[in-house]
Amino acid sequence: MRLALYQPDIPQNTGTIMRLAACMNVPVDVIGPPGFDLSDRALKRAALDYLPYVDLTRHVSWEEFLEKRASTEGIGRLVLLSARGDHPYTEFRFARDDTLLLGRETAGVPDSVRAVADASVRIPMRSDLRSLNIAVAAAMVLGEALRQTGLFPS
Repeated sequence: MRLALYQPDIPQNTGTIMRLAACMNVPVDVIGPPGFDLSDRALKRAALDYLPYVDLTRHVSWEEFLEKRASTEGIGRLVLLSARGDHPYTEFRFARDDTLLLGRETAGVPDSVRAVADASVRIPMRSDLRSLNIAVAAAMVLGEALRQTGLFPS
């Protein structure tokens, strides 16, 4: 199980997601270009003292991310979290090798990225509201994926 952040916009959300990933022992891919400084110093400020515990891989671009995925043996599905997802996350069957992909806070992902995803999931919510905070959404869906796959840290 992995988390992948597509061109994140808000350092505080990225830091919160990295803290979640550290605590849940889940690697994180940050796909650039980000909307903020992604240096170790900036990440340390966003992720506080959890950064040393994050298995972090930085990718300069979406294309580089895809190239690295293609060269990785036994890579799992790319599952997009989206307000326009095809399946409620509570009804989706997650696999141990899935990568959960989160889009930009301000714009989600472009259609070209959506087209590459093997599946897309959404969080059921009130129809008159737009979306949840990305870090909250990541925690909800990752929690269900870890529960289903038995990958919660012991």
